Amino acid sequence: MPNDQDFIEFVVDQVRNGCDATYRHMFGGTTLYVNGKVVGLICDNQLFVKPTEPGRAYIGAVVEAPPYEGARNSFLIGDEIEDGDWLTELLLITENELPAPRPKKKRKKKGSF
Repeated sequence: MPNDQDFIEFVVDQVRNGCDATYRHMFGGTTLYVNGKVVGLICDNQLFVKPTEPGRAYIGAVVEAPPYEGARNSFLIGDEIEDGDWLTELLLITENELPAPRPKKKRKKKGSF
């Protein structure tokens, strides 16, 4: 089931200052980025955040589930999604724990050496 664009925009709109949240549709879901790092996925109109130990400590009673069949468990965010300050803090904690994205390798043009 594809995501509802209104839900995606609601999630991104919940994020407050200091947290540059963007998204990109990929493989039937939506990838959520904060400050250029992948912090979560939106699948079937649910928010899944990458698990980190500081994120687990912040959430407390964590609900974990895979965002799609065959995926590793992520933190499933329920009603807390409506608290923009809480969500922003979680996403910043998560982003802070994740490594910087690897630079993309430049492809050689066909026929060049």
